[in-house]
Amino acid sequence: MMDDLRDKYLAAIASAADEASLEELRVAAVGKKGEVSLKMRGLGKMTPEERQVAGPALNALKDEINSALTAKKIALADEALDARLAEEWLDVTLPSRPRPEGTIHPVSQVTEEVTAILADMGFAVAEGPQIEDDWYNFDALNIPSHHPARTEMDTFYMHRAEGDNRPPHVLRTHTSPVQIRSMQQHGAPLRIICPGRVYRADYDQTHTPMFHQVEGLAIDKDISMANLKWVLEEFFSAFFGTSVKTRFRASHFPFTEPSAEVDIQCSWEGGTVKVGEGDGWLEVLGSGMVHPKVLEAGGIDPAEWQGFAFGMGIDRMAMLKYGVPDLRAFFDSDLRWLRHYGFRSLAVPTLHGGL
Repeated sequence: MMDDLRDKYLAAIASAADEASLEELRVAAVGKKGEVSLKMRGLGKMTPEERQVAGPALNALKDEINSALTAKKIALADEALDARLAEEWLDVTLPSRPRPEGTIHPVSQVTEEVTAILADMGFAVAEGPQIEDDWYNFDALNIPSHHPARTEMDTFYMHRAEGDNRPPHVLRTHTSPVQIRSMQQHGAPLRIICPGRVYRADYDQTHTPMFHQVEGLAIDKDISMANLKWVLEEFFSAFFGTSVKTRFRASHFPFTEPSAEVDIQCSWEGGTVKVGEGDGWLEVLGSGMVHPKVLEAGGIDPAEWQGFAFGMGIDRMAMLKYGVPDLRAFFDSDLRWLRHYGFRSLAVPTLHGGL
């Protein structure tokens, strides 16, 4: 009887064509109401002697059928995979489908370039809020109340509720407030750069209401304009990839004394600027020795410490280096412009790899 069941189900399992048929055989043989399961339930009605013979035989039969079911299931899966592989194939040597890639904005790229160069000179990066207290943005920087920069024609003022007589907050007009905050927090000596967005009420080919600026500050006991000139010439030479001479012209800024506008050597050919050669000069930034009142506002004794500061527009440096004619195009979100002037995402600027 056992041999008949074994032969019956093993033959049926071997000839099963798919997993559905295999499942039907499993239920018929070893399911709750399957033939083998029903016979195992009948063991309780047998004598002990009969049970000793029939029990092991039924268990062996059940294990053999289950093993055959598992083996056939694996075999059917392998056959299905082989059939699928025969019908579906992929040539892995073919080039991949083109995928749209974004680009790094020139402002972001130049910010990274400037940071890499000045970090190599020992300048740390400092940041601060873009909505600034009137004191940090003007008073602490020795900018008097009658200064033109404090008019609504030049500065964006925040709204105050009626009856609130406190000076209104402003959208910072420069990153210089970060210098004050850094001096208050870290004291002297100090060597930082402050990159970030700034805001002024101006809009034309070379001015936008929001633009990007980076300022540098170095404070120590033995710092002079000579150190400032060296830092700037080293910076420009690394940034433009060629030796660049600078020219200092006396100027006036409330937060520095003495103050100087800085020009770089260049030539003009066919409407384009070539930096580092020729007899021409191009103004690029303002600089000077930090005013004693600014040091005092930062909590630093001007009788013991002194330092230099400089500030330049990141957008204008990008225009100069990469030949962008109009500052407003930086913020137009024109995909054609971004694809043309943008940088690949892996083109991270480094000094050793070239900027």
